[in-house]
Amino acid sequence: MKKPLIVIGGPTACGKTDVGVLLAEKINGEIISADSMQIYRHMDIGTATPTKQEMRNIPHYLINELEPDEEYNVMIFQKKAKEYMQKIWDSGKIPILVGGTGFYINALVYDTLFEETEQDNTFRNQLYQIAEKNGAETLYETLKKIDPNYAQTLHANNVKRVVRALEYHHFTGQLFSDYNAEQKTKQSPYHTAMIVLTMERQKLYDRIEKRIDAMIAQGLLEEVDTLLKKGYSPALVSMQGIGYKELIPYFYHKISLEQAIYDLKKNTRHFAKRQLTWFRGQTNGFWVEVKSPEQTVQKIIHYLKEIKIGV
Repeated sequence: MKKPLIVIGGPTACGKTDVGVLLAEKINGEIISADSMQIYRHMDIGTATPTKQEMRNIPHYLINELEPDEEYNVMIFQKKAKEYMQKIWDSGKIPILVGGTGFYINALVYDTLFEETEQDNTFRNQLYQIAEKNGAETLYETLKKIDPNYAQTLHANNVKRVVRALEYHHFTGQLFSDYNAEQKTKQSPYHTAMIVLTMERQKLYDRIEKRIDAMIAQGLLEEVDTLLKKGYSPALVSMQGIGYKELIPYFYHKISLEQAIYDLKKNTRHFAKRQLTWFRGQTNGFWVEVKSPEQTVQKIIHYLKEIKIGV
């Protein structure tokens, strides 16, 4: 009998944290973060890591576990998430995977097998060095030649995902677009409920705008400044995350603060749009338009009853 797994995905700023916590309270669940950035310590504001107050005593895993210069990739995520899932099941509870990093979600839900050589970070680091020296467009042009179908789904400035696709091809000899297509046909080893939160586009963009204003007010600039003063390189994967890469040029006096914040808002909107595109193309989930956390969770619980998970 397959063990239960609930996934709550969707674009940034759509309310996944609130919905995940409220659902966990209702069905005796615990939360595993499927966010590639919230794993890092000292980066709470820019990654929108849930606060203790927001967690409301619900255990959260894969949050604040690594330093910004420690290695984190889909293989490490998958291994750690499986261990936490087993711990949650053993305690008689249900794991709820919450986040917007689709590649990580698929890797766990479909138990993707990765080449052992993917643990070698040398090639990845070389790619980031190329991007830093010659610009993101250089890597993107390489991806367009290797895998034009996948390149069409990305913006050239999304260095992390471009690198991920190039790295996947380097180690497996396969195209990332083919990998994504293959995931659609695979069966999960778990009894999985894939919930995708969505929101009217302009409402989502308004929430992004307000969230970033709140981040600045909460001390995002100080957070980035502290990371740089601690010696964390702008070339680190962690520092390439949205919320950091846009502000770093300001501290090197390359752009104004106004331009940095404008870039952050623009890139976050584009990121949310790409996330929605990814979920539409990659998942056959239960889509819920978020009006309020309470109403959303009511709809999710009704769906979970239909497919006989947890309630």
